[in-house]
Amino acid sequence: MILKQYENYLTKLLLKNIMIVLVVFIFLSFFLNIFEEIKYFENKESNLYYPIILTILNIPSIIFEILPFIFLLAVMFFFISLFDNNEIELLRTNGVNNSKITILISIVSLIAGILFIVVYYSFSANLKSLYLNIKYKYSDKSDHLAVVNEDGLWIKEKSRDGKKIFIINAKSYKINNLENLKITELDINYKLQSTIVSEKANINKKIWLLKDVKIFSDQRKTENLDHYKYSSSFNGEIISNLYSNLNSLNILQLIKLKDNYKSIGYSPTEVKLHLNKIYSIPFYLTLTTVIGSLLMFKLNFIKSKFFLIVIGVLVSVIFYYINYFSILFGKNETLPVEISVWLPQILIFLLCALGLTRINEN
Repeated sequence: MILKQYENYLTKLLLKNIMIVLVVFIFLSFFLNIFEEIKYFENKESNLYYPIILTILNIPSIIFEILPFIFLLAVMFFFISLFDNNEIELLRTNGVNNSKITILISIVSLIAGILFIVVYYSFSANLKSLYLNIKYKYSDKSDHLAVVNEDGLWIKEKSRDGKKIFIINAKSYKINNLENLKITELDINYKLQSTIVSEKANINKKIWLLKDVKIFSDQRKTENLDHYKYSSSFNGEIISNLYSNLNSLNILQLIKLKDNYKSIGYSPTEVKLHLNKIYSIPFYLTLTTVIGSLLMFKLNFIKSKFFLIVIGVLVSVIFYYINYFSILFGKNETLPVEISVWLPQILIFLLCALGLTRINEN
């Protein structure tokens, strides 16, 4: 379907404002983030350009997080442009009322939101992963690694003196407890020294308490113990935060991680919350666009552009914290994950629907 001339114009004007606000926030993010990276590397031996590279890699993820705020400001500047050029009156004279304008730009925002999660999010997740990998090389914990896959929880770590390497595998992980645990001890040349097998281990602290233990040494001797203490660099809290930065995983990786968590008996709540937040982005951006339209049409008597923008920012912050506190209930499993993510947006939708019924009233 070929867009009508006014639809084409309004679409281009909205996209232009989105791009302008986007570019402004990219530069702001760069200058705010680079100081943090410089501070991180100030006592480390690294090239001077690393803070710049890391900042660039991190910006797409930051932008994705603040997309609703960017869209709200873009919509407000879009309407400021229309009002300043008296184009709103011209559109009304030609039968284009407030609701038609709002519906059009809401559809544009919905399509843009879908493109953001299909294309942009994977791009930002890949850069975030690269960002974390580079930082990991300069981290004090670079000798330690922990991952979750279809074979369970895997941990690789070195002893404090650096002379031994431990490969740990647990088939099941429940809060502060590992089940069907196997610890393989290797020397620095990866030669097998011993293997520790345990039915269950309490990992509340970094001194793990193993039960029903069998120790197989390199001399083919087997030792049976009721209890055994293993000193690790990990505890339950650290392992629970293995993927605390889920922004470094694309949607397919998140789905796989969720299934892996289920396979080892660990709650996938955090991953499900993150996935639902991603899925809700198109809807959230559409609601943000409607909110911006309602504010501009209902507050057009305010002549100060600065004051209008301040109101928009305050409204954006209010909705952010409504979402934030609702998601906290989801993290604590007080509410189901889907309800904690979608309920605030449904409530905002109902509020917007009420406003849309009167949007043509001047």
